[in-house]
Amino acid sequence: MKNYFSTMDDTVLTFSDIEERNGFDEITVYFERPNETGFDFAEGRLPDNLFYKSFGFSEDELLQLERYLRNNAPLIWEIANEKAGEPIAKTIA
Repeated sequence: MKNYFSTMDDTVLTFSDIEERNGFDEITVYFERPNETGFDFAEGRLPDNLFYKSFGFSEDELLQLERYLRNNAPLIWEIANEKAGEPIAKTIA
């Protein structure tokens, strides 16, 4: 499932529900913005806060997106956790 989170300067952030990979919880995040021929995008994962695929964003813009992601990670985890139907306290404990 994709969860919509925010739009900033025509850049939209969506993210997945919590996914288990190799015994660890992760959330796939996806930033996109329109350009003249389609979309620029950056795809990455929490908790890594790193992008593994991107197109159209400069290095400085990717650093800004990483900072935005890091600053909003607690809220993204909370929303993804609520969507999964588990209380946040269960995963923190």
